[in-house]
Amino acid sequence: MSRVMGILLVLLVALSAPAVYAADSSGRGAGTAAAQSPVILIYGDSISAGYGIRVEQGWVSLLGQRIAHEGYEFRVVNASVSGETSTGGLARLPHTLATLRPAIVILELGANDGLRGLPLAVTRANLDRMLTLASADGAQLLLLGLRLPPNYGERYTSGFAQLYEQLAAQHHVAWVPFLLEGVALHPELMQDDGLHPNARGQPLLLDTVWPKLVALMRAAARPGTEGRSGSAVRHG
Repeated sequence: MSRVMGILLVLLVALSAPAVYAADSSGRGAGTAAAQSPVILIYGDSISAGYGIRVEQGWVSLLGQRIAHEGYEFRVVNASVSGETSTGGLARLPHTLATLRPAIVILELGANDGLRGLPLAVTRANLDRMLTLASADGAQLLLLGLRLPPNYGERYTSGFAQLYEQLAAQHHVAWVPFLLEGVALHPELMQDDGLHPNARGQPLLLDTVWPKLVALMRAAARPGTEGRSGSAVRHG
């Protein structure tokens, strides 16, 4: 078995784990003010669920800490599920939106579809529907792009990467071309499976997401901005 195929098998097992992490990552505690703050919903798979590391080391937890430190009045909720496919994500999204009523949704899904070689049309349709549902619910959107190992073939891997760009353009939403940019090709920043970022790589994931998210948070604080963020302004 080649090293690449071995890594893929490890990843498929890891991404299929049933662990769910859905928690407030703001670092503000469970006080009334924090509970009333507009929600930033992280909706992804094991990369955002913090597979293989402590929860507090994950980029989502670090995001909650940075938001609190910078004085933005948002509460980060991580509803990422290890092993989630776009089909599974779509199935549970309506209930998640109805429960949390997020002001901002960060969507990070599709990798498990690609690793299973599912039709790109299915993945695209599911992500398209999720973006439509979140937008209709009043949330601002940030789409996180992902990429596949090259052994899936140029046609499939290129088509997969292009899904995110196409959907971002179609829905006129902010997007990140590749969440693992500057991390994926650096072994010292990756876990032993060669695919999940380790604790050292997590801050770099946050740095990749942060500029796009800051723009959304600032826009949410401007008068006349659509959405339900209300008075989620920055102090200081």
